[in-house]
Amino acid sequence: MKNIAVPTLSTAERDRRWDLTRAFMAREGLDALLVFGEHEDSGPARVAYDTWLTNERPGTTVVFPRDGEPIVHLPGPMFILDHLESNRRGDRSWIPPRNLRASRTSTQIADTLAELGLSRENIGVVGLGAHLPWHPEGILPHTLWSRVLDKLPNVEFRQMDIAVALMTMRLGDEEIPLVRRSAEIGDAMVQAMVDTAGPGVSEAEVYAAGMAEGFRRGTLPAAMHLWSGRDPVASGIPAWGYRAQTPRALADGDVIYAEVFSQFGGRHTQHQVTIAIGDVHEDFWRAGDVAQQSYHAGLATLRPGRTFGDVVEAMHAPLDAHDGQMYLIAAHSINALLAAGKNRADISLLPGAEAYPPVHAHPTFMADLVLEPGMCFILEPQYAFGRHLAHVGGTVIVTEDEPIALSPLTSEVLRARR
Repeated sequence: MKNIAVPTLSTAERDRRWDLTRAFMAREGLDALLVFGEHEDSGPARVAYDTWLTNERPGTTVVFPRDGEPIVHLPGPMFILDHLESNRRGDRSWIPPRNLRASRTSTQIADTLAELGLSRENIGVVGLGAHLPWHPEGILPHTLWSRVLDKLPNVEFRQMDIAVALMTMRLGDEEIPLVRRSAEIGDAMVQAMVDTAGPGVSEAEVYAAGMAEGFRRGTLPAAMHLWSGRDPVASGIPAWGYRAQTPRALADGDVIYAEVFSQFGGRHTQHQVTIAIGDVHEDFWRAGDVAQQSYHAGLATLRPGRTFGDVVEAMHAPLDAHDGQMYLIAAHSINALLAAGKNRADISLLPGAEAYPPVHAHPTFMADLVLEPGMCFILEPQYAFGRHLAHVGGTVIVTEDEPIALSPLTSEVLRARR
């Protein structure tokens, strides 16, 4: 594939983000932010507010004083070598070498805060609070944080995870093209899977086709979720990815369920995929119609001034009007992943579920979040008649008027080409 022009971020976008951050600290009465980033290999929904501030490799710890430039603590020497090589090639780094630190231990963090005169100040922390869905009680290692507290007894640390996430949710003018590019890549990944799937083809071949298309188009997508069979209801990375077993061969009458994760420039999209192979049970198409009704109900409600809870309720109305089941949430926010739809926990209706711990229903998280232009959401309704389940949907952006639906390809059940 030839090199093509792609959107990039300028220093104007850096200044927009840093100005937002300084205004946020002034409003909250903070002297600095201490932002912990999750490891780059952690998969979808990584806690990566460090990259929002730095436009650099994920997994750093950022100290951002209200009256100065951010200091970035790196996990190891390889990060320094990467930064040096990028500068040698002419990349525009937001963080100059003088503001890098070679480690992110508790001692180094305390030394930086002392160097900046922040040993007796009010500091907001990102990493202590909930980050859905994987980290309901934060990402900070207990030992590291305990030592930071011991070394800085006069600092008032305040948990600011949700507040910072809200600050980042409204995309800037330069970020929307990144999300569009991510969605284009994600759709290409899905199309490659549709073109590859067919009777006798290994699940692994379909998986490889999708991931390879993401790599070919110049990004590193997180590992997708994928299961197949005549009536599967699973959701996650394929079992052969963590268990010693052979990927199954697809057959006529199978369906493939996949969650495809794409990203470009640190902005993410998600694509909900159901692929029918040959002559599948008619209930898959019925379930797909119901899920599609839910998707369009969400789109019709996604308007500035409405709440996220309004969107969730609108999406559940067609789901509740039929006699099937839903097993997962129908919507959540992305960029940042903060708000999540309600779950009725109907998984308990599945045969054999009585042998497993109960899955409890939960209400919508952040139902009162008021929608603003530039916010991103995933509309991902799934519905099942018995074990015949269809999952559709993708990424949408709130605008001043009609929302932008970035993944029309996955708004319906797809047919394998073979």
